Amino acid sequence: MQQKRFTLFVLGAMVAGIAVGAVGHNLPAADGASLASTLSILTDIFLRLIKMIIAPLVFSTLVVGIAHMEDVAAIGRVGVKTLGWFLLAGIVSLILGLVMVQILEPGVGMALPDPTSGGKAPDAAVFTLKNFIEHTVPRSVIEAMANNEILQIVVFSIFAGIAIASVKEKVPVVVHLVEQIATVMLKVTSYVMMFAPVAIFAALAATVTTQGLQVLGSYVKFVGGFYIAMALLWVVLLLAAVPFIGGRVRELVSAIRQPVLLAFSTASSEAAYPRTLERMQAFGAARKIVSFVLPLGYSFNLDGSMIYCTFATMFIAQAYGIHISIGQQVEMLGLLLLTSKGIAGVPRASLVVIAAALPFFHIPSEGMVLVLAVDHLLDMGRSATNVVGVSVAAAVIAKWEGLLGPGHLADGEEDI
Repeated sequence: MQQKRFTLFVLGAMVAGIAVGAVGHNLPAADGASLASTLSILTDIFLRLIKMIIAPLVFSTLVVGIAHMEDVAAIGRVGVKTLGWFLLAGIVSLILGLVMVQILEPGVGMALPDPTSGGKAPDAAVFTLKNFIEHTVPRSVIEAMANNEILQIVVFSIFAGIAIASVKEKVPVVVHLVEQIATVMLKVTSYVMMFAPVAIFAALAATVTTQGLQVLGSYVKFVGGFYIAMALLWVVLLLAAVPFIGGRVRELVSAIRQPVLLAFSTASSEAAYPRTLERMQAFGAARKIVSFVLPLGYSFNLDGSMIYCTFATMFIAQAYGIHISIGQQVEMLGLLLLTSKGIAGVPRASLVVIAAALPFFHIPSEGMVLVLAVDHLLDMGRSATNVVGVSVAAAVIAKWEGLLGPGHLADGEEDI
């Protein structure tokens, strides 16, 4: 019920933002600029709140995840297969988003001025090995956190997580403390995201006020292009399952139809978890496989969120006319792959990941406003895609382990 109420707030904010922006666009230029500036205060507050939580959130969740990885490794063969599948699926998702956004070019033509460069949008910094190393290895973790140097935070978190895992029994207080920090930061994140409807209203109103209703055409292209990319990802994931489960792919699609629709309507893949667990067992996957793969997928691999990270980041770069070289795109894949693993399961984690990545490639953080305005519409598709991704993984691993039996769907459910 709370999720439905939040969705209504978001949709109402979008409609109100467009209406206020349309009125503001017809005001005298000075008044319109003043209105947009005033509204931008609300979006600036939200963006600052996002930046505020990046460092402690990435550090705590990534360290906790790595510290508990020994539990996964102890499971042996199934754990290796599952993590390997998730890693490959994540890379495919990121690459597909990167390729599709450059084919469709939803941000090209917006020609937004860089707010930090006096109206001229510069190219991102040239990719060099020296720059990469400097951005990877922190001189000080305090400095890295103060500057939100996300890759440096990830590197330190990996070292800290591995160290804690190796001496966990000797430092239970440290493990417990980091877990408590992660729990607190997740709660803080949920509080920050409650401000999202207000920020969405202000973002749309300010954007439409300054650029007119024609900017909605760019949003249609962005949203439509992203859904096309997600549809292709669904096809890729399901085709990847064919060598393992053969013709039962069609039955799998039928089995997960309800949880996918639930995730789409609530914009929450977590809300669909209980139903996904139930339907995958009805499909014939052994409970011990499903109970292992699904939670791991929800905490480690969300395909819909990852394809969005590259798609949205490049969309913002296109909107500002910033060129991202091939070398930087490869670097982007690595960065987003690591950071998306660190905060999977965080409310609207994609926004946090994108906000962390933009400064790394010298893309104005103000570009977050562009995706924030329609993020909820995209989150619905992301959530549904996440359910498809973890369900395919569960089916593949179950078959791989010889633990996929005949399904017991209700009569007629296999027909789609």
